[in-house]
Amino acid sequence: MRIVGLMSGTSYDGVDVVAAEFTADGDTLRLRPLGHRELAYPDDLRAEIGALLPPAATTIEAVCRLDNRLGEVFAEAAATGVELAGGTADAVVSPGQTVFHWVEDGRVRGTLQLGVPARVAARVGVPVLHDLRSADVAAGGQGAPLVPAFDALLLDPAAGARAALNLGGIANLTVVAPGAPVLGYDVGPANALLDAAARRFLDRPCDVDGARAAAGRVHEALLARLLAEPYYAAPPPKSTGKELFHGGYLDAALAALGEPVAADDVLATLTELTARTVADACDRHRVTEVVAAGGGVRNPTLRARLAALGAGRWRLRTTDELGVPAQAKEAYAFALLGWLSWHGLAGAVPSVTGASRAAVLGSWTPAGPSAAAPRPPAPRRLVVDA
Repeated sequence: MRIVGLMSGTSYDGVDVVAAEFTADGDTLRLRPLGHRELAYPDDLRAEIGALLPPAATTIEAVCRLDNRLGEVFAEAAATGVELAGGTADAVVSPGQTVFHWVEDGRVRGTLQLGVPARVAARVGVPVLHDLRSADVAAGGQGAPLVPAFDALLLDPAAGARAALNLGGIANLTVVAPGAPVLGYDVGPANALLDAAARRFLDRPCDVDGARAAAGRVHEALLARLLAEPYYAAPPPKSTGKELFHGGYLDAALAALGEPVAADDVLATLTELTARTVADACDRHRVTEVVAAGGGVRNPTLRARLAALGAGRWRLRTTDELGVPAQAKEAYAFALLGWLSWHGLAGAVPSVTGASRAAVLGSWTPAGPSAAAPRPPAPRRLVVDA
């Protein structure tokens, strides 16, 4: 079965596209990567998404316009994925762009992703799986993270306690260990605050290669204030996003200091925040290896700091060494979730999300009537039988 997977994360810088071929071999599922692409969003689309994200106010008109524009973007991305698959695919997984994750008192009440799936189905002519988080939320779960289902199958717990780390806008951790249930949760910001600082201080979408952070020094008072965030001390299951870690959050922390902080020092401090919170989580679970993926692995300053904090306790490597491109891992993970849902198998992991049961994820938007199903003649009238 060939599946196209799409992913647009909390950094909202573009969409990752993959094509994968899945073959079941007994209780082993084989994944053959068929290719991946990174399609950057134009500046005006990034601005449109950013203008709608909390804590900004918005209108239902703005939501509708963005929903349909993203649907067109994902449709083109899906078409690229079909090309990667050799011209034909059985399904597309389009999880959409998360614009709100409704959390109250640690419980997720709802979640919203935009990107009209009907536009994707109309463009590529195959069924589209979307709205992957809601079924887990309805079962009492966090609806995130969902990638641990992929991590749990990829990492062998017999090798000892190991962690899969994704460094996107938010840092997600999955822990597998012998004889223990899979554990996974959102650790805290990875690139979310770093990118917010780059936009504010550098007028750029990011600190390329962490160069400005490398030139700065950690501001200890700012770091202490940021580390006091209650989210870090909350036990899993837990999930977060830019509803908490956004530009205004950083502005408030800087204002509370009562003194100016140089741009490079802010970036150095935020890099340390990400590295410290991730390393603390890895140490807490006593892992011996951390397998990283996501946009953050392209930041040599962040990677070096993580490696230094783990030295002597755990080894840092990337998913590339396991055959999964680090920049496309989440898109491959969503392709896997598509395979599971297609076969009626659960994709959420209750020990990760806190759900009362394992849910089959997503809703399907068909591309039209099934060619395999017999088609009756079009009705001319309706009769109601008493």
